[in-house]
Amino acid sequence: MQFISSWIAGFQTLEETMEIVQHRRLHELPLLLAAKENDSERLKELLVNDRCDPLQRGALGETALHVAVQHNNMEAAQILIREAPGLINQPMTSDFYQGQTALHIATVNQSFSLVQLLIESGADVSSPRATGTFFSLSPKNLFYFGEHILVFAACVGNADIVKLLIDRGADLHAQDCWGNTVLHILVLQPSKNLSCQMFDFILSQERRDTEQPLYQIPNKQGLTPLKLAAAEGNITMFQHLVQKQRKAQWAFGPVTTMLYDVSEIDSWKTDQSVLEVIATARKSQPFNILNCQPSKELLKKKWKRCGRPYLWSLAALYILYMICVSLCCANRPLKPRLDNATDPRDITLYIQKTLEESYITEEDHLRLVGEIITVIGAIVLLLLEISQVLRVGLKFFACHQMWENPLHVMRISFSFLVLVTLVLRLTNTDGEVIPMSMALVSGWCYIMYFAQGFQMLGPFTIIIQKMAASDLLKFCWLMAVVICGYSMAFYIVFQTVDPVALGAFTPFPVSLVSTYQLFLNILNGPANYDVDLPFMYIVLYSSFCVIAFLLMFNLLIAMMGDTQAAMAKQKDELWRAQIAGTTVMMEHRIPKCLWSSCTPTDQDLDGRRYLSVEERRWLPLLPAELNRDQEDSDETDTDDEDRNINSWVETGGSHLIPGANDSIRILPQGEHWLASEEVYHI
Repeated sequence: MQFISSWIAGFQTLEETMEIVQHRRLHELPLLLAAKENDSERLKELLVNDRCDPLQRGALGETALHVAVQHNNMEAAQILIREAPGLINQPMTSDFYQGQTALHIATVNQSFSLVQLLIESGADVSSPRATGTFFSLSPKNLFYFGEHILVFAACVGNADIVKLLIDRGADLHAQDCWGNTVLHILVLQPSKNLSCQMFDFILSQERRDTEQPLYQIPNKQGLTPLKLAAAEGNITMFQHLVQKQRKAQWAFGPVTTMLYDVSEIDSWKTDQSVLEVIATARKSQPFNILNCQPSKELLKKKWKRCGRPYLWSLAALYILYMICVSLCCANRPLKPRLDNATDPRDITLYIQKTLEESYITEEDHLRLVGEIITVIGAIVLLLLEISQVLRVGLKFFACHQMWENPLHVMRISFSFLVLVTLVLRLTNTDGEVIPMSMALVSGWCYIMYFAQGFQMLGPFTIIIQKMAASDLLKFCWLMAVVICGYSMAFYIVFQTVDPVALGAFTPFPVSLVSTYQLFLNILNGPANYDVDLPFMYIVLYSSFCVIAFLLMFNLLIAMMGDTQAAMAKQKDELWRAQIAGTTVMMEHRIPKCLWSSCTPTDQDLDGRRYLSVEERRWLPLLPAELNRDQEDSDETDTDDEDRNINSWVETGGSHLIPGANDSIRILPQGEHWLASEEVYHI
């Protein structure tokens, strides 16, 4: 009993929150309490007392300076720094807040005066790292600010503190335990517009003589800030980054040709490109990146030039291959059965030939050629799947790709079944018709993979895959539970009756199969009007019909309807993601000499690849013009076009252009709206 009492007491102690423990500990230490209440007189009395340890810590490993800075007590902080300068760089020691210094706290609270005080007093701005679980990159945490003080300042969006830290020697290229720099962490912040502004400010503070620019440094996953923005589906940051690196080539009226840097986006000669990151994404948000330039134009050109022609060629080749497989199976070696059947239900007329008898005539030799082609094709398909496993990893392939894309299962099962048929043929073992027939089903159904080459059929194959991987799988689990329960119940009910009169549910394996057939409405309930059925069978069968036919099948139909409705809204994005994955896969598997002529990049400048994209920007009307349009809504379309053209030029000879927030700005005559970039007027 004493052990149980102590265990319960310990369990209750663990349930107490750290805030309560900290509050209790705080009132037990006068020095920390005085720092919290900004009691300067009490602080001075305690610090001059030899029995008071200025380095004493609270329940979370915090010192008095941490407490003073946390509560923004400037006077208490000044006294503590003056009387105990060793507190300045002291980190917190608990696992929850491990490594956090007072400068971390002042920075995240945006207290510029305290930050300046700590730095002038000798606080280290580069080395301290907050590595506690509270700061880790985890779905359980509500935020992620990295580990370094500079990153804390950037994430809260305080440019003054960022500038002060950089001027005092903070390392812009510092990386946390995940390899993320300050730019990576800004990509992950929920405030996208603020992150874009801070991103530009950080880059403006970077020295130009660095070996590797800050925006090109990858983290431990091999992702640069641009690739990370694509992986997270952060459209705002992705567009901001690609537009910062674009160049204007020429302009004519509303049409402008831009050169986009696609060195990190294009999968050609690039490991883990943006297209590959999107194609292998586990969530749907990254698919929206394919609607943004230059990803949309790049994928469109790559697909039209090489992706679609190669896929159609492979589809034609695979259909010819499956015709060959089907002919070999339809003309498999059979011979008439010579022995007499003893079972009146046995209707077998032909049996399988032995290996020695299978290859004698010229027709047999021709079939042998087809069978060799079949086996070689199965081995090639299996090797392609193995290469995919080696590239993405077994865990990701088994837990994600196979479940999300059942076509992988079809390809693996087809190759495996063909090889099993080969083994049965070589060993003169009966039963090759079983793997042969299943291989034909898997092989022909795999043609759905090539339907993605058609925009009309591609989205529907995706919907079928999603239904099979989610709705149908859930339904099968529920069906297995219902069948197991009712098959056992039927077996028990019919266990005491004559199996000759009613033998549909005895023995148990027969009961299991019969219940499965009842569930799919393949078999009607057992009926023998010469005998009485057990009463419990009527009860069980009635409830079985309600559960199986009324509830579960209608539930399956409703689930599939919801899936179809949800995916129909994003079918275009899903189709683009599918063709992106196909294009990336072909680039990895097709020899470079065949693919190099299809690279859509137009120019290589300074060792980086650029894609030319034509953009049309129609300029908005002035408010006065909009009001006039509303008043004169009965005018002809010709008059409307004239007003739109006239709205481009304002009285005084200035050009009207849209600003960053879709407002109208006025530039002097002759100045182009892309004045910050190189523009050639026609």
